[in-house]
Amino acid sequence: MPGIDDTLRAFGDLVRTGAILPQEARAQGPLRVGVDLGTANLVLAVVDAAGQPVAGATQRSGGIRDGIVVDWPATVRAVRQMKAELESRLGQPLPRAATAIPPGIHPGSSKAIGNVLEAADFELAEIIDEPVAAARLLGLRDGAVVDVGGGTTGISVLEGGKVLASVDEATGGTHMTLVLAGAMRLSLEAAEAMKHDPAQAGEVFALVRPVVDKMAAIVAEVLARFPQMDTVHVVGGACSFEGFVPVFEKHLGRKVIKPAEPLLVTPLGIALYEGAR
Repeated sequence: MPGIDDTLRAFGDLVRTGAILPQEARAQGPLRVGVDLGTANLVLAVVDAAGQPVAGATQRSGGIRDGIVVDWPATVRAVRQMKAELESRLGQPLPRAATAIPPGIHPGSSKAIGNVLEAADFELAEIIDEPVAAARLLGLRDGAVVDVGGGTTGISVLEGGKVLASVDEATGGTHMTLVLAGAMRLSLEAAEAMKHDPAQAGEVFALVRPVVDKMAAIVAEVLARFPQMDTVHVVGGACSFEGFVPVFEKHLGRKVIKPAEPLLVTPLGIALYEGAR
């Protein structure tokens, strides 16, 4: 996926540096915004009319648990702050945005997620399932997408662009942190820091591999109904470990593809909603 990987790397650079795509490099038309309210990370993605990344911002989360808003004031405050930051960088308002939810959450929780955007002064454009948003960025009409988030692992199976199955299970990056904290006798904060330290990635993955095995077993159970799906795309921050793909391929017996910057796939996919104005 060279083109998609280049897009993701470009977006990653914008997020990390706080830069923006210059006006002259953008396609003419309105900007679109995607807001990913994850358990571990909040990400705002801005794209132009052609879907090119224009700007982005991220913060550690804390007010969202598995698609449920558990700290309303903190979440709204964080989204407002990132919105204001991006509007300042771009020199223009960002009035409208889309967001996403894990598959299968209660309608009331879905409404609450949308209400966060409206409370942060966005007009709500769309609410979409997270793996479906990822598939949209990947240009995937046939195949399976696994979105490994902080609190849950979402699986969507698509054929001809139609969703055949969409499942969400409670295992993700947070469970890795809990296992790591127990194994190393660390606080959750110290375990989270260790998990994100590239210098310790090999040791960390060896300890959290049972969580990855469980994720793969869950995905295998869902995909058993769809033997025609021979390729699985994995996205989400919790799949960033180098050893993640080989473990999944061993369990699934199918080709597994992980794009560059897997944390940023879903936010960019959310931003690619139709009917921007």
